[in-house]
Amino acid sequence: MKMKNKYLYYVLTVLVLASCRGDELLPPTEKDQRGDKQTGNLSGFYLLNEGNMGQNKATLDYYDFAQAVYTRNIFGEANPSMVQALGDVGNDLKVYGNRLYAVINCSNLVEVMDKRTAKHIGTIEIPNCRYLTFADGYGYLTSYAGPVQIGNKQIGYVAKFDTATLQIIDTCYVGYQPDEIEIVNNKLYVANSGGYLVPNYENKLSVIDLNTFKLVDSIHVAINLHRVRKDNQNMLWVTSRGDYGANPARIYCIDPVSKLKTDSFDVAAGDLTFLGDSLYFCGMDYAAGEAMSGIINTRTRKIVSTSLIADNTRLDTPYGIAVHPDSGYVYLTDAGNYVNPGVLYCFSRTGEQLWNVRTGDIPAHIAFIYK
Repeated sequence: MKMKNKYLYYVLTVLVLASCRGDELLPPTEKDQRGDKQTGNLSGFYLLNEGNMGQNKATLDYYDFAQAVYTRNIFGEANPSMVQALGDVGNDLKVYGNRLYAVINCSNLVEVMDKRTAKHIGTIEIPNCRYLTFADGYGYLTSYAGPVQIGNKQIGYVAKFDTATLQIIDTCYVGYQPDEIEIVNNKLYVANSGGYLVPNYENKLSVIDLNTFKLVDSIHVAINLHRVRKDNQNMLWVTSRGDYGANPARIYCIDPVSKLKTDSFDVAAGDLTFLGDSLYFCGMDYAAGEAMSGIINTRTRKIVSTSLIADNTRLDTPYGIAVHPDSGYVYLTDAGNYVNPGVLYCFSRTGEQLWNVRTGDIPAHIAFIYK
């Protein structure tokens, strides 16, 4: 099956299957010795596996730097009395304070855990939830609002919740199917996708004033927006998925002050992250059927690398990325065929594979834990 068709098959499958927590049997907790033991400011990282939609197979893994041990399905081990496990489709993972937040999209909730133990603390219920960010004791969470359904014309919103009580205290409606969010200078920037309105996608960033929590502006970028992240200079880097055909995926650099696009890159980035002045990206160009990865210098706005892999390692479907802030090791996840367990790879700064390990289905989101 061609990559583009395989991806579209996955998207359609995701959008039509039922979504609820259930009693699907998940694999027991497993441990693997991998890599080399590391010291430093980090104790390890969690990896959230999305799992196939409708199968309630989102799982949480953990890699311990001190022991060089990778543990699959650590949530089940930490919470043996919770029969329902994490739920249906893990969509985002963030650390704030002493808590770990996992957005479980089609189970319509955020699972809140202790960041050291992964023990359940509580949940935040919100329909079709997508991505998180935090500031000043509050969390901000995007919601598609309506059901998982092509043609759904329900306008999405951002929910504001108190991280102490886990109670939603306000909402602000933005565009259709809002995805990632980022904060710059007390403004919240929301990437609207309009993914349920295909082929009439959304094309703008919505801007919310955090003082009033009101919509105050919008910035036209491109169709089907997904990621929005800020660099060291508070410039916004926004990804467009395109339409998987004639309109290609791209990365845009946006000046939030002038509200202008300063640069754009012919790059299909499913995920991206920063280390210093380097933007690391990975993804699939589904129109061309090609895997992509590389580095953009955020100051010069130049692509300085067109591959993060220097050896013969081949990833079928690069899906998630993180970079160790001390060692510079690059962690890339491979979703494979979106059905079977994926693989997490660790590469050196120069692109040589150091180790790999089997993950859950569709490994996607990595959150580092500081000591």
